Amino acid sequence: MLSLHTNAAALSSQNAVGSTQKALTTSLTRLGTGFRVNSAMDDAAGLQIAVRLDAQTRGMAVAQKNTQNGISMMQTAEGAFTELTNVLLRMKDLATEAFTASTTADDKIALQAEYDALGQELNNIIKSTSFGGSKLFSDGTDAGAAAGTGGLLSAAITFQIGASAAETMEVDTEDTIEALALALVDVSANYGDVPSTGVEFTDAAATNAILTDIGTALTAVGTVRAQLGAASNRLEHVYNNLGNMRTNTVASRGRIMDVDYAAETSNSTSKQLLMQAGTSALKQSSSLSQLVISLMQ
Repeated sequence: MLSLHTNAAALSSQNAVGSTQKALTTSLTRLGTGFRVNSAMDDAAGLQIAVRLDAQTRGMAVAQKNTQNGISMMQTAEGAFTELTNVLLRMKDLATEAFTASTTADDKIALQAEYDALGQELNNIIKSTSFGGSKLFSDGTDAGAAAGTGGLLSAAITFQIGASAAETMEVDTEDTIEALALALVDVSANYGDVPSTGVEFTDAAATNAILTDIGTALTAVGTVRAQLGAASNRLEHVYNNLGNMRTNTVASRGRIMDVDYAAETSNSTSKQLLMQAGTSALKQSSSLSQLVISLMQ
């Protein structure tokens, strides 16, 4: 039907051009941003899933940093105990030399002087070892038999090793470090805050039982080192597992959010051609009104 008031062809063409323009705008936005989902209108459910995956990914990234920091802290403690072991071994050498018939009283005085200095170093290692500003074995106020029982590792500590509240790892060295501190007290009178002249070798009643005390201390150090080493190994495995989960989670999020440039470029080209065709059709449909005029001439 020819009508001056209603041009059905023009209305249809105009509607088609509007729809094509909207689709083309969406396609060009995706190509410009690189994301398939730029607002909740694009994919409401997909956006919700992607945000959840992103939160998990970010949490795992921070957890990976936590595990590495935890390993570094354990290695700092391990380094201190390595030196503690070396000091105890040297003290054992001195004690072994002191309790033999060929060692004179003057020799024992010289051996005692070095033994005392090493005893002070045992105290220094326990009191001064720190990580990130926190003392690991001592809080600086404990002394005597309590030296080495007030630090960060002198109580159970917890590492956050995942993105959820339940993903934690506890390391409890309280009992083993306390046992070590008590063993060190028996090794040297200088394991304290006030340096003094010890009598482990020079006292008339001194016996080679000090060798047993040093052996006990070495065993206590080995126990703590084994505990810290086991915790470090576990944190390393946690780090590797987090890396695997994070990689796959990021890939899953990318499949939801990222635009497929090959498909979207093809779609954009198609919409541009439809836009041109629709514009041309709209132009031609406007000439239908001219036919009404021609009938009236």
